[in-house]
Amino acid sequence: MAKKIAILGGGESGVGTALLAKKEGYVIFLSDKGKIKQKYKDVLENNEIDWEEEQHTKSKIFDADVVMKSPGIPDSVPMIIELREKGIPVISEIEFASWFSDTPVIGITGSNGKTTVTSLVQHVLKQGGVNSGMGGNIGNSFAKMVTEEDRDWFVLEISSFQLDGIDRFRPHIAILTNITPDHLDRYDYKLENYIESKFRITRNQTEEDYFIYDADDKNITSWLERHPVKSQKLPFSIEKKIENGAYLENENIVITINNTKSTMPTSDLALQGKHNTKNAMAAGMAAQLLRIRKQTIRESMANFQGVEHRLEKVLKINNVLYINDSKATNVNATYYALESMESETVWILGGVDKGNVYDDLLPLVNEKVKAIICLGVDNEKIKASFGNIVETLVETTSMNEAVQMAYRLAEKGDNVLLSPACASFDLFENYEDRGRQFKEAVRNL
Repeated sequence: MAKKIAILGGGESGVGTALLAKKEGYVIFLSDKGKIKQKYKDVLENNEIDWEEEQHTKSKIFDADVVMKSPGIPDSVPMIIELREKGIPVISEIEFASWFSDTPVIGITGSNGKTTVTSLVQHVLKQGGVNSGMGGNIGNSFAKMVTEEDRDWFVLEISSFQLDGIDRFRPHIAILTNITPDHLDRYDYKLENYIESKFRITRNQTEEDYFIYDADDKNITSWLERHPVKSQKLPFSIEKKIENGAYLENENIVITINNTKSTMPTSDLALQGKHNTKNAMAAGMAAQLLRIRKQTIRESMANFQGVEHRLEKVLKINNVLYINDSKATNVNATYYALESMESETVWILGGVDKGNVYDDLLPLVNEKVKAIICLGVDNEKIKASFGNIVETLVETTSMNEAVQMAYRLAEKGDNVLLSPACASFDLFENYEDRGRQFKEAVRNL
């Protein structure tokens, strides 16, 4: 008898799972409470997959042997609770895909930097001649790649929501970039729960696997003291010397793995700033584990183009630089952005607040920000936090309005920085849509 799978969510992960499930002979039912995008409907139709939208037919869902839920659906919704009570396994697409692939995985998670590190690892592997595929939380779903691509390695960006639904998934190399409060609305507003979720990436690792992590991150180090991991630990730090791992010495990155040492001046890195030094350390160690030549690693780090919507320089107009950092959906990401600003900055922020605390930003805002432009439906918290620090604080309700306002407020030599510190769902489809609208508005100035 063919196994039955119910798939909740008709986006990238849902449709990827459907394609893989079809290949593996499952009977499939895909259900989305909202509308499914046309491009995904076409794939479902072409592959003769049973689907529905704008409703959940419970009888069909509860008839399944296993349920894959999209990362956007919280564990707390009644249907998920009911499925688990009935003993029907509810898993993530990452977990499902891992059942049908023996290809080793480099899995990257963290509150910030994961897209940059994932893209950087893939860039180095490609330049080093490794046949690797990149996806997960960015680009193609893992399931879709397992269905279509024959690779020697998979490089996956993995969110905490995806890790919440794993059981056996085991990356050979796990990278944890950092842990700062984010998405706490999904974790009962408890940082502990969120940290535990991130550490699930190491859950099935053995002594043969590797765990690369930020040794300067208190949330990570204190968790490790209380919860040992089985894998071989490779910490990185810009504050202290590290025997086996990576550290900073006289502005050089020093990587030592199993007595093999390599160095690289930070001045050679394509991406500047302290956080990018750490991103380079993490990616450099993964590349060294795959025995990619040191010279290739150095060259790759020097010619990496960066990630769209992450401190992306858009245009200079009247000697004002416009920077798109729409991917900064939490306070910590914005902290890095402000820290890297060299000139006076007009800062555009706001959106859906995920329990933000802005205190850490106050000294940076004091030092670097001349004006704040709020771009969100509810800006009360931003006004309360920064109203007394900056001379100018204005509210806007569209990207065009925000960019026009920035154009008026910025003077020669200033930066205009879109770094929202919030999710985008009040005014935009997602952070990409927000970033593209920003670039469009800047080009129309």
